Amino acid sequence: MTPAPRSRVEAYESVEVTLTVNGSAATVSVTPRMHLADVLRERLGLTGTHLGCEHGVCGMCTVLVDGAAARACLLFAVQCDGASVDTVEGLGTPGDQHPLQRAFSAHHGLQCGFCTPGMLMSSYDLLANGPSGSSVTPEELPVEMSGVLCRCTGYRGILAAVADVAAAYPDGVPEPGNRAARTLLGRGGSRPGVAPEPVAETGDGRVEPPAEVRLPSGAPSATVEVRSELSAPVDAVWRVLDDFEQLARCLPGASLVETLDGDRYRGRAVVALGPVKLSFEGLAQVVERDVEGHRLRVHAQGADAGGSATQADIQLLVSPAPGGGSVLSADAGLFLSGRIAQFGRALAGDVSRRMFEQFASAVDQAATTGTAPEVGAGPSSVRIVLGVLLARLRRLFARRR
Repeated sequence: MTPAPRSRVEAYESVEVTLTVNGSAATVSVTPRMHLADVLRERLGLTGTHLGCEHGVCGMCTVLVDGAAARACLLFAVQCDGASVDTVEGLGTPGDQHPLQRAFSAHHGLQCGFCTPGMLMSSYDLLANGPSGSSVTPEELPVEMSGVLCRCTGYRGILAAVADVAAAYPDGVPEPGNRAARTLLGRGGSRPGVAPEPVAETGDGRVEPPAEVRLPSGAPSATVEVRSELSAPVDAVWRVLDDFEQLARCLPGASLVETLDGDRYRGRAVVALGPVKLSFEGLAQVVERDVEGHRLRVHAQGADAGGSATQADIQLLVSPAPGGGSVLSADAGLFLSGRIAQFGRALAGDVSRRMFEQFASAVDQAATTGTAPEVGAGPSSVRIVLGVLLARLRRLFARRR
């Protein structure tokens, strides 16, 4: 019988969740749609849990929840309140590795290493909880271990390592050996439970942006580098970038709501990913404006009422093109959480690249004609996503040929 929920939490609200992770208690404040993998990586600093497909297919994010294997990208953190979670960091220590870790090393059961945490946790679950336990035969292992995908096709070493441990421990594989009370720190050095500055609903379904932009200090979820050749000269392009109202009109799906002091701007952006339409209320702040070098750096963050949040460090540079005109360089580090992160970092990165390409085209038009696009008249975010998906399909069919 499923227990009744403790209370109803709106999509834009946060709720405290308490977990025991590798033997340590941790309380985190999360939105309802934040998945367990993001909590482990971003809030608790346990980056051994890798994210691959984010659709529960590849098995990279496999962890143990209450002793059983689970896909961390498919579990909402709020579902795990009160649960015990074991990650690859809890399996063993550098000085006292778990037998599975030693066997993977002895058989070189890794190449790039990206699947290794998922393979280790999945093989532990197989030997501890599988139908045959550590009595599983080498012939059964290819099927039993098929839940985690190796991109390097290094399965032989992996299967040999698991077979060795199964043979060495007929009475049962040893439990994880690195369960101990410790302080868990987020990637930015924050304490467990310290969430980004909360967002507030305005009463009409919108989200009030925070007073200032705060970026995590860890590695971004996705990075974007776009170089676009424009017909307009450098000075004309820079005039568009230096005027934030014109710049905002060139961004697909974006509109400027209010100009604040301190070179800060409130805005709104609509992004469509397949059937899901996200409406972000956010804040952008110009942190560097180099007029002589034609360089602009902007920090931005936004959230929608459905629990998605984005933060970005964007750098724009205009330089002369060898054959005339100019080159607009856009580099961005993106930090994603909530529903938008569940579409996968790769797709989010592809969509962002296409948006920057469309942005560059709109900037070129504004620089050439002297008139920025009307608000809402920029490139359609729906068409951008469709273009990305079509491009992926073309690449897939080309590889199969």
